Amino acid sequence: MPTRPELPAMFRTLLAAAVGGAIAKWAHVPLAWMIGAMTATTILNLSRVPTRAVPNGRLVALCLLGTSLGQTFTAPVLQALGGALHWLVLSAFVSLIVGAAVSRMTARMAKVDTRTAFFCSVPGGIIVMTVLAARSGVPVAPVTLSQTLRVAVVVLTVPPMLTWLGAHGYIPPGSDIFNIERAAVAWVWLPLQLAISVAGGVVMSRLRLANPWMIGAATASASLAANGIVFSGVPLWAIDVAQVVMGVTLGTRLNRDFLLGSGGLALASIKSVLIVIATLALYATVLGLATGLPTGACVLGTAPGGMPEMTLTAKVLNQGIPLVLAFHLVRLAICNFLVEPGFRLYMWTERKLGIDPEVHTAARAEPEAARDRDRDGP
Repeated sequence: MPTRPELPAMFRTLLAAAVGGAIAKWAHVPLAWMIGAMTATTILNLSRVPTRAVPNGRLVALCLLGTSLGQTFTAPVLQALGGALHWLVLSAFVSLIVGAAVSRMTARMAKVDTRTAFFCSVPGGIIVMTVLAARSGVPVAPVTLSQTLRVAVVVLTVPPMLTWLGAHGYIPPGSDIFNIERAAVAWVWLPLQLAISVAGGVVMSRLRLANPWMIGAATASASLAANGIVFSGVPLWAIDVAQVVMGVTLGTRLNRDFLLGSGGLALASIKSVLIVIATLALYATVLGLATGLPTGACVLGTAPGGMPEMTLTAKVLNQGIPLVLAFHLVRLAICNFLVEPGFRLYMWTERKLGIDPEVHTAARAEPEAARDRDRDGP
């Protein structure tokens, strides 16, 4: 619980976030409440105005989102996803390979070692990649910075890109197997629906899975939907509130010291993720055209953003919600099991090619040492 001195900062942050979301909604910005809230909170941070997220607010938001997403997993949808599973697996590998390939550029631009750049560039979840980096003996701070910026940049670029392109904006329900009607809200049964979702979140958190509250709620909700049981949909205003809370969480991470104290890593991370976004968007477009899968959903599913943010975008635009969630779940599973072996393969390849992983940090150290000598004199 926040202490008494923290309450004004929390209410001020929420007020600014709500105003930012309302302005973004008025301006017809896609994913308005989240982008507006994140932008407003970041502006406060950069202005050195104290901000604070609602304690456990993100967990509640993820549970609401997971409940709503899980209700799209009807039996026909699950059958269609089974038929597309090989494309989901292929796309996960493509995402990881593209991130690993771009890491060389990240290392060069940021003047960090290639091991750190690898975990900074591979598009896994923020928590997953920091945990895996720590296990591999890589500093956690730069990985946290890069992965946070990755999600923020994707949120600011991919939803507007889909909407402004026009062809893949909002998709009417019933357009294809993955776009179904929203479940109606039944206020009498809504508490039961949410209680089942919370139970799923508790189970997943006990299993120590990444993103347990969203995955647990979605799994519980999907288990009911697959058997034709939906007690109640989630009100749209609750999803908007979830957007604001998630935007605040991202915005509070992007404080002045966090960004300006990173040297060239922040700029290098932004440049790298833009290249990854463009590469994967091109791949997703080809995948959609070649397989008949919805192209917009493929773009969101392969985008190097976080699972909550991309699935929320899919919900707002009605872009094949279960397909987008399935893309990210498969990538998350492969990240958990294969990023560490992939990292060892990456390091083995560097050794075989005679590449020094510290070469870029040495390049940065030389001019810094020269400046020190000039300052100290002969």
